[in-house]
Amino acid sequence: MTGVVLLLPDGEPESDRRASALSYAAVLPLGRALARAGRSEGLLVHRVRYRTRGWNGADAHLAADATWAAEEVVRRHGDVPVCLAGHGMGGRAALRAAGHPAVNSVLALAPWLPEDDVAAAPEPVAQLNGRRVLIVHGTNDRATDPELSYRLAQRAKKSNRDTCRFEVHTDGHALRQYQDEVLALAADFVLGSLYARHYARPVADALAAPPPLGLRMPLAAGFGGR
Repeated sequence: MTGVVLLLPDGEPESDRRASALSYAAVLPLGRALARAGRSEGLLVHRVRYRTRGWNGADAHLAADATWAAEEVVRRHGDVPVCLAGHGMGGRAALRAAGHPAVNSVLALAPWLPEDDVAAAPEPVAQLNGRRVLIVHGTNDRATDPELSYRLAQRAKKSNRDTCRFEVHTDGHALRQYQDEVLALAADFVLGSLYARHYARPVADALAAPPPLGLRMPLAAGFGGR
């Protein structure tokens, strides 16, 4: 085993209930795609089981669970690179927990982010420095605002050039319309980040491009197809 992906399912803003089975099921296609793509490298893919399904304000429970899971990887497997890969609220948890020393990359799919509020501190981005970061968002997402993920990526890019963001035109929160392309993009990014492989040209271009080009990169139909 030479690398680990921690899958972080979606959640809710406020809740003390146990995590939803549906949210765990929703990340199964991503987990299967990454495990299949990384099998020859010895990639291990784990789903993180949250204590509760709620972010719960300043407690940031889902991010705390992601950090705990990264600690467990170190305890069980030693010094291996970790990618945090989350969807929705799990995307926010992945971004927030990226400061753990074992984390070398973050994949945030349709991340749920708080609305800009002059009375509250902005979502932090300093913890992303030194990590490879990919955000993917559907332009028709009605559950999480794609403009908020763009603004976060814009702030992150100022101090971390290894940040990029892809837009999936006409797709919604679940990213089902172009699922094959999204999974191929995710696999290319994760394997490239964990194992220093060459990225596909669109990913390499997005990482190298200045804002806004590298943060509004369209995901082309057929990406990853043979």
